[in-house]
Amino acid sequence: MPKWIHELRPTLVLAVPIMLGQLSQMLMSVIDSMMIGHVGTVELAAASFTGAVFGVVFMGCIGLLVPGSVLVAREHGAGRDDLAGLWLRHARALAWGAGGLLAAGLVATLLVADRLGQPAEVIAVMRPFFVLISLSLIPTLLFQADRQFAEALGRPWPPLVILFACVALNVGLNWILIGGKLGAPALGLAGAGVATLVARIVSVVAIRFWLRGFAPFATAVRSAGASRIEAGRMREMLALGLPMGAALFFEGGAFSAAAVMAGWLGTVELAAHQIAISCAAFTFMVPLGISIALGVRTGRAVGAGESWRVRPMALGATLATVITAGISTLAFVVAGKTVAQSFVKDDPAVVLLAAKVLVIAAIFQLFDGLQVVFAGALRGLSDVRVPLVSAFIAFWVLALPCGWWFGVRGGGGLEGIWIALAGGLAASTLVLGWRLRVLTRQA
Repeated sequence: MPKWIHELRPTLVLAVPIMLGQLSQMLMSVIDSMMIGHVGTVELAAASFTGAVFGVVFMGCIGLLVPGSVLVAREHGAGRDDLAGLWLRHARALAWGAGGLLAAGLVATLLVADRLGQPAEVIAVMRPFFVLISLSLIPTLLFQADRQFAEALGRPWPPLVILFACVALNVGLNWILIGGKLGAPALGLAGAGVATLVARIVSVVAIRFWLRGFAPFATAVRSAGASRIEAGRMREMLALGLPMGAALFFEGGAFSAAAVMAGWLGTVELAAHQIAISCAAFTFMVPLGISIALGVRTGRAVGAGESWRVRPMALGATLATVITAGISTLAFVVAGKTVAQSFVKDDPAVVLLAAKVLVIAAIFQLFDGLQVVFAGALRGLSDVRVPLVSAFIAFWVLALPCGWWFGVRGGGGLEGIWIALAGGLAASTLVLGWRLRVLTRQA
């Protein structure tokens, strides 16, 4: 049996619950967009702008916190599970600090919202929803820290169950608060924000309750509660996390900047962009789950002194990504219009434009998946600088200027912006694939 087949199964065993967890987190935003879209196009456009700004910050924070799982996995691979709780303590502290500062920064952006060139009617309805979603960043990151700890120690399913339950809670609260059911006031867009914030707070309470009662984690959880923050450990986490977070920030920031440019084109374009980016971000959670699992397994292999296993691990993950990307590509091409209509039925212009953009999104699904999987393997090898430089050049030097030139200035519209983003993803994929090949050949 080829080595990559042997390594693929344990990668998928770990990746499936992780990707389902990522999908369920993203599902909250997708459901918000779908339920808000039935309120009106302006509200959907406001959700698009809010989601774009929140999304770039959230993606950066995922990278910032991922070292927690990598370092726990290394200790586990080396047989030092007693140190896992120390890393959990530092990951939680980092989640509190980054979440608090960035939530405050997001709220502060409302002071300059009128200067970002968005339609006036969008800004008028956006503010309460924007504040509520910004505050939800704190519980989101706290849950992420605890969830990654459980995944690194081989217990990914309980956090997944908690996430699915909170998605169901979010749907129920949306139904009650957006339209004013069961005697509640009809809050519209703000009701979706309240529902999301409450569901994310409940998820943190639930996972903490489970961790404290789960016997195999008892020693580590007690250690996390009793330990102090050590400057050396925090520096080690930040040395890995800041470049990872910055790389994801550059990528997510490019898509958020694309949303801003879509707003320059008009409300229809912004609403169509929200539909397309919601779908693309949803399917992206599959390769992201594979990437996180690959990073954890790579970290374990390095900790165990078995770096030679990284290359077959990466090859198996690559082939799995090609297959899953092909499925989502086919879905976008064949059912793009049907998907767009599930978000908004009463605006044919939005549906038509979103369906066209989904075809472009289908094309870059493969590049988007491969580049994040390659980055996951490099993360496990502690190679974080090349992905950082690659993301900056691919998206901010190439994709965004080309998107503005062809989409906004050149008249290509929203489709021109998305074609440029696809080109940036392709460039990033080539660089990261080359880097991984070089490092694993040496291993």
